[in-house]
Amino acid sequence: MMAIAKAIIEPSVKLISGHKLPLVGFGTWKSEPNTVGEAVKAAIRGGCRHIDCAAAYQNEKEVGLALKEMFTTGVVKREELFITSKLYNTCHEKHNVRKHCEITLNHLGLEYLDLYLVHWPVAFEYTGESLDDPMNDDGSAKVINVPLQVTWQEMEALVDDGLTKSIGVSNYNVQTLNDLLTYCRIKPAVNQVELHPYNTQPLLKWYCERNDIHLTAYSPLGSGQLVNDPKVAEIAIKYDRSVSNILCRWAIQHGFSVIPKSVTPSRITENLSIVDFTISDVDMEQLNALNKSLRTCDPADFWGLPMFS
Repeated sequence: MMAIAKAIIEPSVKLISGHKLPLVGFGTWKSEPNTVGEAVKAAIRGGCRHIDCAAAYQNEKEVGLALKEMFTTGVVKREELFITSKLYNTCHEKHNVRKHCEITLNHLGLEYLDLYLVHWPVAFEYTGESLDDPMNDDGSAKVINVPLQVTWQEMEALVDDGLTKSIGVSNYNVQTLNDLLTYCRIKPAVNQVELHPYNTQPLLKWYCERNDIHLTAYSPLGSGQLVNDPKVAEIAIKYDRSVSNILCRWAIQHGFSVIPKSVTPSRITENLSIVDFTISDVDMEQLNALNKSLRTCDPADFWGLPMFS
């Protein structure tokens, strides 16, 4: 399954929903205002056809303006792009799911999403369109009791009504996925989690493969933790590739899609150039052996909550 985008051949995976997801994507997390739009345009011009967004990133309006320019100037057609967004923790209540999906569509200037994810398997007190994290005096998040089943039923309704083609989850572990599969009418097509050689999550990988849930790897460089690892550097030199190339290629060879982020045009192009080489089995095992279950995106740090995936 190969999708040709300009000069770049981008492999894709067919999701359980029947739609194809390009394995090489572009992430918009932590992109500063007045930079993310140009970065998205650079990624699209470079051949990227998978753009990962989220309401919580607070930059979807700027992303939407970039998409509009790409459409109106004929650089790409809407149907050629795979665009993901996510429902934030403060929006899990039944009456807020569709409302905030529609807000995201309005910000992005789209009629539909290709994939809509439940960002985290936890519900917070509603804070309106600002999506501010509601915090208790002790520094923990104000969690409310909204069963994940209630939220998922509303996600399924979004598919029924054509607001998104596929639905999925993010930061779900085996336990939360197993629970979801007992009541879902539409199975999650994707689980987006932190995956890299320092955090390989073999049990989650096994479970998702067994249940036809595709894994997308965010923070493929371990939020920079892997950049100076001597073994990764050694392998990068061996293949005459950048460390980023090696880490993203590691994800692809595990069958994950990957969404590296950058606002530098040269690095954006570099991150897309990972489909024309293969890491040997021996070197893949050396990268796998770096695993130390290190999480760089841990809700215990910013919400005082246990990790989910």
